[in-house]
Amino acid sequence: MPKYVVRYGSMRHLGVFSSRGRDLYARGQKVIARTGRGQEQGEVLCEATEHVLSQMGPDPHTGQILRLESAEDHVEVRRLHQQEVGEFDICKTRIAELGLEMQLVQVERLYGGERVIIYYLSEQRVDFRELVKVLARDLQTRVEMRQIGVRDEAKLLADYGDCGKPVCCNTHLSEMPPVSMKMAKLQRATLDPTKISGRCGRLKCCLRYEYDTYQELQRELPRVG
Repeated sequence: MPKYVVRYGSMRHLGVFSSRGRDLYARGQKVIARTGRGQEQGEVLCEATEHVLSQMGPDPHTGQILRLESAEDHVEVRRLHQQEVGEFDICKTRIAELGLEMQLVQVERLYGGERVIIYYLSEQRVDFRELVKVLARDLQTRVEMRQIGVRDEAKLLADYGDCGKPVCCNTHLSEMPPVSMKMAKLQRATLDPTKISGRCGRLKCCLRYEYDTYQELQRELPRVG
């Protein structure tokens, strides 16, 4: 039974998904899959070979590819995205009515209709029990609240970085490791925060990409002069 790496959801989760029988899929194909959250649309990235699995960490998400996305599925996915726009306005109104100290970021409705996921920012703990009750009635489905950070907000909403390419957090990064000013200093990058900060307002993730190489070079190369 072939297995594939599939990207799915607004947060662009990566998972290892088995196919049904001997069904084969190619990179870039859109599929309908059963994930740990429910039935969702996903995109096949590659076959889950031993080498690929070794790069994904010890406990990747798992699931099953149900079928290749059909024309009807595509229409339904577009309809759900349009529906999310109206549901965003409903959530925003309810949050204001209840006077909750939280910033609504995005509303995600799963393809199978099992639930709606509400992504929000907040600097403090929020008692959203009443909000969940009201929204479950308004949206006629299970509601899940998900508090996120500013890096996650960029992952959901940002498009392009200063380099002219799509932001890394919204493309290939599955995890966002910590980045420090020490990394910028070692690479002799400018220390002007406005020039080394990403769309999230935090230090750019790419400062970490070559950090290990710079550390290795610093240990092995002679000192300057």
